Amino acid sequence: MNDKRKISVDDAYSVETPDDNIRLYADWADSYDSDFVSHRGYIYHLRVAELLVQHRASISGAVLDVGCGTGIVGLALRDGGFSQVDGIDISPQMLEQSRGKICGDGTKVYRNLIQADLTQPLDIPDNQYAALISSGTFTHGHLGPDSLDELWRVAAPGAVCVIGINASHYESLGFDEKLSADVASGKITDPTTSEVDIYSAETGNSDHVRDKALVVVSQIV
Repeated sequence: MNDKRKISVDDAYSVETPDDNIRLYADWADSYDSDFVSHRGYIYHLRVAELLVQHRASISGAVLDVGCGTGIVGLALRDGGFSQVDGIDISPQMLEQSRGKICGDGTKVYRNLIQADLTQPLDIPDNQYAALISSGTFTHGHLGPDSLDELWRVAAPGAVCVIGINASHYESLGFDEKLSADVASGKITDPTTSEVDIYSAETGNSDHVRDKALVVVSQIV
């Protein structure tokens, strides 16, 4: 009999260190898509991906999926017409799930997968990506605004950046101040911000059904 306790979003919000994240997602990777995405009515990744797909015609080159997890964002991007998507995540178990994601045409969703701690300098050269996307990684217990510096570095000039940030996390950790400072210093263009639902209201996910995220869209200067 399997007595493993189901992991919840509250468990994810309560992690404090990169090692905590590794332990959490090692246990969650196998059931994440079925138990969390499907059962909990998680739609955040679709809303974020849609915002990048709107810019597809102006993006020529690879996209980096930041905190790619099990690959649900990458699959949405491939369905939306992107052909080159790389993923980066701290969890080897989540990356293994991404590695198994296959598009409708039988090709793998991801071109490359990178295991890395996004709170540390990345072993990726400057100016590599034509677009960045992140959904579910800038949230409680995960990344704060300081991690944006490395993302801006690996993105090429003109790259479209679509970064989802949990709304209460955005306010409490000072993302607005960080983004304003990066605009003022000439790193990024003045961003637009959209509010999106994280969960579908139809699922009965009463604990978090009203949770929102702010999706920031900007370009590298």
